[in-house]
Amino acid sequence: MRKDVRILLVGEPKVGKTSLIMSLVSEEFPNVVPYRAEEITIPADVTPERVPTHIVDYSEAEQTDEQLFQEISKANVICIVYSVNNKTSIEKVTSHWIPLITENTDKDSRVPLILVGNKSDLVEHSSMETILPIMNQYSEIETCVECSAKNLKNISELFYYAQKAVLHPTGPLYCPEKKDMKPLCVKALTRIFKVSDLDNDGILNDNELNFFQRTCFNTPLEPQALEDVKNVVRKNLNDGVCDNGLTLKGFLFLHTLFIQRGRHETTWTVLRRFGYDDDLELNQDYLFPPLKVPPDCTTELNHNAYLFLQSIFDKHDKDRDCALSPEELRDLFDVFPYMPWGPDVNNTVCTNDQGWITYQGYLSQWTLTTYLDVQRCLEYLGYLGYSIIAEQESQASGITVTRDKKIDLQKKQTQRSVFRCNVFGDIGCGKSGFLQAFLGRNLMFQKTIREEHRSYYAISTTYVYGQEKYLLLHEVFPDFDYLSDADLACDIVCLVYDVSNPYSFDYCAKVFKQYFTDSKTPCMIIAAKSDLPEIKQMYGCSPLEFCRRHRMPPPQSFTCNTAAAPSRDIYTKLTTMAMYPYVYTLHSTFNLHFRHTKFHARLRCMCTCNRCTFCLCQNFLNSELLQMVRAKLFAVLGFAIFFQLYLSTTFPSHCLCIYLSQPSLFNRHVSQADLTTSTFWLRASVGATVFAVLGFTMYRVLLKQR
Repeated sequence: MRKDVRILLVGEPKVGKTSLIMSLVSEEFPNVVPYRAEEITIPADVTPERVPTHIVDYSEAEQTDEQLFQEISKANVICIVYSVNNKTSIEKVTSHWIPLITENTDKDSRVPLILVGNKSDLVEHSSMETILPIMNQYSEIETCVECSAKNLKNISELFYYAQKAVLHPTGPLYCPEKKDMKPLCVKALTRIFKVSDLDNDGILNDNELNFFQRTCFNTPLEPQALEDVKNVVRKNLNDGVCDNGLTLKGFLFLHTLFIQRGRHETTWTVLRRFGYDDDLELNQDYLFPPLKVPPDCTTELNHNAYLFLQSIFDKHDKDRDCALSPEELRDLFDVFPYMPWGPDVNNTVCTNDQGWITYQGYLSQWTLTTYLDVQRCLEYLGYLGYSIIAEQESQASGITVTRDKKIDLQKKQTQRSVFRCNVFGDIGCGKSGFLQAFLGRNLMFQKTIREEHRSYYAISTTYVYGQEKYLLLHEVFPDFDYLSDADLACDIVCLVYDVSNPYSFDYCAKVFKQYFTDSKTPCMIIAAKSDLPEIKQMYGCSPLEFCRRHRMPPPQSFTCNTAAAPSRDIYTKLTTMAMYPYVYTLHSTFNLHFRHTKFHARLRCMCTCNRCTFCLCQNFLNSELLQMVRAKLFAVLGFAIFFQLYLSTTFPSHCLCIYLSQPSLFNRHVSQADLTTSTFWLRASVGATVFAVLGFTMYRVLLKQR
């Protein structure tokens, strides 16, 4: 909606243009009328539409034609004033003023016209019989008002209609010649109907109509009023009401009726609530609300946005197979001006056996769009009507901006749910196969993918310690000399080489040394095509030795040449390393001699299966119950040992007092000779045996439950 309205009054001399303005302002007919009134601004709180209104007068005696042309170009609406008792002034409307205005206005932006018949107090008859043919001839004429500046008749109505012609123009909505709504208006209202049809059954039931009414007009319809609306549609349209609900045809008929009866402000209120501007295009402010994303921060969908997208999926999954067929997908995106997802999306996310995007794949694609291009995600949510259906201020309320990655490293924890893995490797090393295997596709399936439908991204979910996380794989184009900042910005790096190609590892080594040697980003080397015979790499050292030298985990074997879906364990490892980068300190602190033990422990178990012996023992040792039992057991054993030592002649008495006051100083006050006594080791052995038996028993119980 416009922020202000500019009204220009033109017409022949002595028709009463200035008198109309002065009568409006002073609410009485002026005794002395100047040649021209100064520009008047009516405050927003005085006007019915709450918009500031500027009223501009024109005087042929005081202004030049050039000044007139400038005022015409600046006006939002033009009132052509004639005198009802002067036939010449009426004839001048069509012979002079309308052609003059047409010549000095842009053809693409039509300025609405209001015909104003002044001095109605001087005649007993109406001029409407003469004016109606003119109104039918010129579609830019919004309406005609007969008034009297002397009697103050219809003065307020005149300027209200002029303001209404700007704020709620008929031109974009309705074609008088065809007596029907224009195609753009039909298209916009059709989208509004489909967004409001929450169950996608093609009918607006009472609940949906009330929600629509409350959304647009802030008040629900009374049951009787709702029934009256349906009855009006039933009388005029056979298929306007179905199953006691309003069909699309009935919905469009109602708005046509509003416009024909001069209530087009009702239709404009609906259109603007759903984001449309005066040209019936979705407003840029509606599609792209402000959202600030600081550097080193990422964007994710929050819980409310996922719930909304889930409702959209359920709304269009008519056969309830948890997948969207091509027809269902087209129906979902019917409210978009274009099809946003191409064939490559099917190779970016998970699909079912028929190649249809599954529920998980659907959410994954939305997550990918939000992460890579949040502005596009805001646009898509706007088309779906997120802010209206979810009753939020804008689409930006559905986006979470994560905190700086540096803060995550400092606090040693992250709240992010999406982690990016950039996959590097030479041509033909198996990067694409690695991405597609993440989506559960073996080599046989990958051979059916067409080259033009290939995707350089793959995204799906993994589970790390019971938490669902999204892992985003991005295949980086193998151009070593032109790696951009976007290619290097990620949470974990994956270096892929072909075990059957002796020159494949050389590229991985060069990329690592050039870009990631001193980086804090975790790196993992993937030995792809491990089902083929391994050939010695033509590099200065073997991949395993390279990992040892650079304090990296050993190369992970991988193949997608399997009968079933490839294993996903390696992707869980990647997600774990991305979630806990602060644990990944191999570059400086890990001792290579303990790479199979310490690395495993520091990463909290690379397999993250919670079923292997290591995971069970780690969970058991970290449990609060065991920590409490161990603390009490140590206290009891420590006291018993000290008491026995105290009874012996070799233990000084003051040590017991110190122990009782500060048990933590136990190791500091026991001499080396005391520690070697047989009494001490006997009691320590008994305590250790009891602790081992207790621990093994609890471990067996936990293992049996699993």
